[in-house]
Amino acid sequence: MTTNRRPLNAVKRRLQAGEVAVVTAGHSGSADTIDLMGSLGLDGFWIEGEHGPLSWDRLGDQSRAADLWGMSALVRVSRLDASLIVRALSLGAHGIVVPGVRTADEARAIVRAVKFAPVGERGVTLGRRSYGRSGFLHDENAETVVVVQLEDPEALANAEAIAAVEHLDVAMVAQNDLAQSMGHLGNPAHPEVQRAMASTLSRIAALGPGHAVAGANIAKTAEVAATLALGVRFLYASYDAWLGAAARDYLGAVRIAPATGKPWPPNPSAPA
Repeated sequence: MTTNRRPLNAVKRRLQAGEVAVVTAGHSGSADTIDLMGSLGLDGFWIEGEHGPLSWDRLGDQSRAADLWGMSALVRVSRLDASLIVRALSLGAHGIVVPGVRTADEARAIVRAVKFAPVGERGVTLGRRSYGRSGFLHDENAETVVVVQLEDPEALANAEAIAAVEHLDVAMVAQNDLAQSMGHLGNPAHPEVQRAMASTLSRIAALGPGHAVAGANIAKTAEVAATLALGVRFLYASYDAWLGAAARDYLGAVRIAPATGKPWPPNPSAPA
């Protein structure tokens, strides 16, 4: 049996190097979509199991598509449930995202569910990513990414305690759910929400090495610099938003073209 170790997944490498990790998701999380996104140089793909159609029998192919590009397949489960977490990891996920985390105790329970002993108590099974790796069980604790989402004022108040939980990689402020919990449903741009988010991200980032990094869901290029200035090192971006922005730009250019006085689209057989 070979004992070759595969390299750490891209999100883990970025975070350990003090760099910014970028993951994406959108309306489709098929293996083909993940394969395409991997070719663009992204660090991870977020497979949606809270709001999206996570299918256990397809997760192996989805995570294999991420493997092709050294990209992390992060699965967001619907809740803190050890059975969901261990199933996703056994089927090839490189990391787990859990929404709605409010306390450090909840974060510690997630770590225990994700990690094998002596760190945690994950059910022992080898699974797809163990193939050809004799040291898989010992390597897995170091290689798996753990992300929690803070979605309400209670979670924000406990942000430092949550981010201090050992073996937690990312404490992410989820601005859409935060807006709802603060009474601003559908308006994450509300100044009150933005102030709460910025303050929390800065507090998490200020904890420094040995703590979870700060994460945020930002898709607009114009917002990236200000977000990174807060110390954020994990960015989630919807590729639906990217597609929408690019399509609007493209169609805008097309609609302007008739103003030149020339027919659009041009007739290649017409005389110049």
